Amino acid sequence: MKGDVHDRTCPSRTLLDRIGDTWSMLVVIALADGSLRYSELAARVDGVSPKMLTQTLRALERDGLLTRTVHPVVPPRVDYALTDLGSSLLDLMRGLEDWAETHIGEVVEARNAYDAR
Repeated sequence: MKGDVHDRTCPSRTLLDRIGDTWSMLVVIALADGSLRYSELAARVDGVSPKMLTQTLRALERDGLLTRTVHPVVPPRVDYALTDLGSSLLDLMRGLEDWAETHIGEVVEARNAYDAR
């Protein structure tokens, strides 16, 4: 399904909205090294509220980017892991992360110049 990403009803745009979301990006990067439990994800994704983490995990699962595995133990154990589709995003997201780290100085300078006007 290909469409115009400038059109808000375009399926590609809804996917770009998902993977471009801050929390989604941070969750995908956090899962890069393997599966994690909810509490481990919450600790790695600093600042995310429990409600937002739950919503993000559900949306990523719905889009086929991660799996949720419930282990039949007491207390229940739930693990989250990237699917092959989710893993295919890692290079892209790491590239964005690298770009941000490389250029943050320039961005801060631009912000300061803008705010000084």
